[in-house]
Amino acid sequence: MEFREHTLENGLEIIAECNDRAYSTALGFFVKTGARDETDAIAGVSHFLEHMAFKGTPTRTADDVNREFDEMGADYNAFTAEEGTVYYAAVLPECQDRAVGLLADILRPTLPPDDFDSEKQVILEEIFMHEDHPPFGAEEKCRAAHFGSHPLSRSILGTVESITGLTVEAMREYLERRYSPGNIALVGTGRIDFDALVSTASRRCASWEPLEAGRPAASANSNADFIAIQKKTASQQYAVRMSDGPSAIDADRYAAALLATVLGDDTGSRLYWELVDTGLAEHAVLGHMEYDDAGLYVLHLSCDPDQAADNLQRLLDLLRQAESDGISEEELDQAKSKLSSRVVLSAERPLNRLSAVGAEWVVRREYVSVRDVLDAVTAVTRDDVSRLLAQFPLSQGTTVTIGPLAGLAPPTAKR
Repeated sequence: MEFREHTLENGLEIIAECNDRAYSTALGFFVKTGARDETDAIAGVSHFLEHMAFKGTPTRTADDVNREFDEMGADYNAFTAEEGTVYYAAVLPECQDRAVGLLADILRPTLPPDDFDSEKQVILEEIFMHEDHPPFGAEEKCRAAHFGSHPLSRSILGTVESITGLTVEAMREYLERRYSPGNIALVGTGRIDFDALVSTASRRCASWEPLEAGRPAASANSNADFIAIQKKTASQQYAVRMSDGPSAIDADRYAAALLATVLGDDTGSRLYWELVDTGLAEHAVLGHMEYDDAGLYVLHLSCDPDQAADNLQRLLDLLRQAESDGISEEELDQAKSKLSSRVVLSAERPLNRLSAVGAEWVVRREYVSVRDVLDAVTAVTRDDVSRLLAQFPLSQGTTVTIGPLAGLAPPTAKR
């Protein structure tokens, strides 16, 4: 395994974790732009632009793009998040040059007006569908309430108003500004010919004009609230709870991942034994999410409406117990085994490593090997977790619950 890096004169970074023993090649352009880099007026433009990237380029039609990926037998797609947009493909090693060229091409789409208008309707339907299906936008509503005016409060999909009002010209301006080569990393994992990768990127991307595309730091002054929304057509009661946690640049992010595993893993966690195994809830999980300048513990619950009030109280009691008593050495060891196994098993596929390597580089500007992750997980102690619980109390946070109940009251501070 070898890590290599190179930067073109226009600022485009090229990095790769080269593994000569791999059978496939994974490639991706990681663009450091997402929902938090938008304004209210153009909310959702990052996700919309991701769709439009596949609608044609100066040298290819939309049909050409999809046909050429299919001709390579590629596993390809794109996704948009709060802080990044990624375009990727996993191919056989002999298709490396062709795949990079195609991915580079779609990062400079033509944005044809007819396709823009038709895709706008697709995005609007996606927003409506999101509101009509469980859990009825509970996570987006909770995020907006928790972060308030912070840019992380924005929905990736945007709003009906922002998407309806979005113009091709506004998207083109966003594309030119945010898709600047200095704001992009070309990442490769698996069997990579790095010299050829640099050569291809130089041919395909050296002409990209560099523009300033920074991201201003924003202090995340989160809120604590309880919001109950009645949805008479729902058959279950859904709840999303968000609490502050360590950010992506905080060394305690590994302790946070282990704590979330102990408390809210989908099997064998405290939430599982308390609520799911007992039949009190259909679903109860807790996870940790990382951002540039903020972190979140996100808890999801779904259950029979008759059990909702008691379950919300049980959740709060369970979180308070963790704050007061910490976790056991046995729980920590089990969480380390789970997390380490997932890291190793995931790393067997270059496409999975692509996400990990790219995210580490774009967010933290460092290469982190599988061994580095395993060592960091192993090094976490119970004292680290206790300190983390004191710094980021899980009992303080924002809850949004949606379901058939009217007037659902928040749980009490102490049972």
